[in-house]
Amino acid sequence: MIGGGNSYVSAPPAFSTDARRLLVCTGAVVSVFSTSTGLQILSLEGHNALVTSVVVVPGNKALSFCWTASLDGTLRYWDFAVAELMKTIDIKMPIYSMVIPALLLGQTENGVQENGSKVMPAHAFAYLSIENTQVQDNTPKALRGQIRKCNLNESRLAGVILAETRKPEVISISPSGKFFGIRNKRRLHIWRTPAKDTKLPVAKITLHHTRNFTLLAFHPTKRLVAAGDTSGRILIWRGFGNRTFSDGDKLVNRGSMHDEKERPGIRGDDDADSCTTWHWHPTGINLLRFSSDGAYLYSGGMEGVLVDWQLDTGKKKFLPRIGSPLLYLTDSLDPSLSAISCADNQIHLLKMPSMEITKSISGIKLPFSYPEVYEGISSKFAFDHTAGLVALRTENYRIQFYSLFDDREISEVQVCERNHQPGDEVSVIVTLVSLSGDGSMMSTVEVNLPEDGIGGLVCLKFWASESQNKNFKLSTIVYEPHRDAGISALAFHPTRQMVVSSSYGGDFKIWVCSDEIQQKQDSLQHSGWMCHAVGSYKKKPMTAAAFSADGSVLAVAAETIITLWDPDNNVLVAVLGEMQMPIVTLYFAGKSEYLLSISRGSKPQLSVWSMSKLSESWSYKLEIEDVTCVEDLSSFAVLALLPKSSTCMGSNEPNFQGKDGVILLFNVTDPVPLAIWSVRKAKGGGLAFLKGNSPSFQQQSILDRNSPKAWLVYINADHEYILFDPYDNDAHELSLTKGKRRVAAVDETAQFGYASIYGELPQFEMKRDQTVLAPYAPSQRPWETIFSGSSHNLLPLPKLCLEFMESLLERRTTTVE
Repeated sequence: MIGGGNSYVSAPPAFSTDARRLLVCTGAVVSVFSTSTGLQILSLEGHNALVTSVVVVPGNKALSFCWTASLDGTLRYWDFAVAELMKTIDIKMPIYSMVIPALLLGQTENGVQENGSKVMPAHAFAYLSIENTQVQDNTPKALRGQIRKCNLNESRLAGVILAETRKPEVISISPSGKFFGIRNKRRLHIWRTPAKDTKLPVAKITLHHTRNFTLLAFHPTKRLVAAGDTSGRILIWRGFGNRTFSDGDKLVNRGSMHDEKERPGIRGDDDADSCTTWHWHPTGINLLRFSSDGAYLYSGGMEGVLVDWQLDTGKKKFLPRIGSPLLYLTDSLDPSLSAISCADNQIHLLKMPSMEITKSISGIKLPFSYPEVYEGISSKFAFDHTAGLVALRTENYRIQFYSLFDDREISEVQVCERNHQPGDEVSVIVTLVSLSGDGSMMSTVEVNLPEDGIGGLVCLKFWASESQNKNFKLSTIVYEPHRDAGISALAFHPTRQMVVSSSYGGDFKIWVCSDEIQQKQDSLQHSGWMCHAVGSYKKKPMTAAAFSADGSVLAVAAETIITLWDPDNNVLVAVLGEMQMPIVTLYFAGKSEYLLSISRGSKPQLSVWSMSKLSESWSYKLEIEDVTCVEDLSSFAVLALLPKSSTCMGSNEPNFQGKDGVILLFNVTDPVPLAIWSVRKAKGGGLAFLKGNSPSFQQQSILDRNSPKAWLVYINADHEYILFDPYDNDAHELSLTKGKRRVAAVDETAQFGYASIYGELPQFEMKRDQTVLAPYAPSQRPWETIFSGSSHNLLPLPKLCLEFMESLLERRTTTVE
């Protein structure tokens, strides 16, 4: 099994000490990327649930250690240079956030193991935000979140509970490691890290506000904390904790705690000197972080703009048009390199302080919501079955091509020339995407939504790709291809440059390229696409369309009836029986000897039709989300949604452990499934059979003789996916959190171990050159060749002895004064 498609932005990433690698939480693993290439180097696999925190151990740049925390209730210690797990601590409760102040305080005494590798210092504690699973969630005012203290050296939780909240909160820590805190509705709780292990309670202060906080950030050197709220305001407290966190007998005279003139902006008896409010963001703050030198404060939110505040003056600079809501800003020990995480599953590497984006790490695009009227008539995915790619619609009017075998983005195509700003009202929707069989052509449908019931425009576009990099260029635009009616389906001819589009207006059209696409001087030249034929059936809405495997038959659904056409002559050939509900999908199977139809509504149905008998072979009353067929075999698979009763096809299973769908593998001639897999998040998911001919997959297939002829990929509603061999008896249990992950690249610039400290060793050639016939040649190591060769070509013995003796002596250069 091969898994992928996880979110790169579920938790903040972390830079390695030498800033050459970026550690990213991706589902149940931690992926290590090269900051120079932006490609994945390796992954840390061991957790069984979502990884929520990764903390790199600072120190010598040659050392590469980190701690990770996960919802599986474990903390793990890694050598991420070689992906080796060194230690595991199980606290048996889900961990939502983790900070380790000892790493930042610089406590290094007794911090070495017997084998000499660096570990945690003495008295090292991690502070964890965990979920108390023993508290019932439906209990009124249940406090399920806890802040706990964990002894990393003794691998156990300390008994003290620092705080309890309604739900687990994210812990923020100061760059110095002296303070850490959480937000709790309209309050900030801030603790001072004890200097050593003590049984005394950890000192804490609380700051208040009139609105709910979203996050907080600490200044690197000063006693200053900033927090963002849900209205877009930024509050900055100066001198927080001067009274509560005073050292020893050193008292600070701050006057009356209720004197507003002495402490402007402070509420009640909050322990701080002053509070300043800044406001630029129109919505809640998602990102807040001070610069490494403490001179600037960075903020970001839904509008996708990074704001750079000068701390002393409040003046602002902007990095606009990032194109997605901002989530995290991560600094490295290299002051010129930072990373910003965005809600569209991208991590941008920034050159600081100019805030220039130098490289991006792009994961699979995450799902987004559509207006309700278009939820049921838009295609979710389009697949390039040969190259192993999936085409996804994105929120910013683009199509992302993503490699399912390599788990990385290949390219993006801008479908609509519009400036997208997060939070803007949706005015254009890309409803349909279809790819040709070889992946060289693409067709898209976009709809401009009417305003106040006036306007609205349907646009059909044809695209062509120059090469395998999927850099599509626009070929033809057709406005209102079916008058004012919407397009229900698009399908490419399997071998020709032909496309059929069906319409809710009661007709379908066959489009052909008026001239074959030719490539001359690395540029595409063609004369565009034109309408070849128009067909209809009793003015019924045409709701689905599909070509047979050889392209000789075109099947078009006229609402509840299936019509068969000769696409070349545009002649109606036959009509199949009527269904109870409208047909939304047609698919040829079994070398086009059978036709699959899917109906949705109050009486959903999957039907298999025999093309030779023009009659229904068998059917199921199932709500089908997607269907796919093997091109050269008689198998097909469907993704079916489970009913609320959590039963399927007479199964005696009482439940499916929260799973809402099943994948059924059929032989087209037999109604009994060959295999069944239960899955989660099936609503909005998709299926496809892939040939697996990507370059990296071909190399793996050479080594693996048991490689399947076709992989089945399942993509769930969150765009997580898994590839597996459907004919493998061991693939009965599907897991999106496990599976072999492919490494996209090797970081050639990274050095580890001996080489990172002393440099590379010189390369020694251990094999002798057997092709040398003349033994005598200038060489720094002549003893390897002077005795080689034929006897009649050997030099005289005095010459050989002289050469041999000189080779054993060390030459020195002396200067005579």
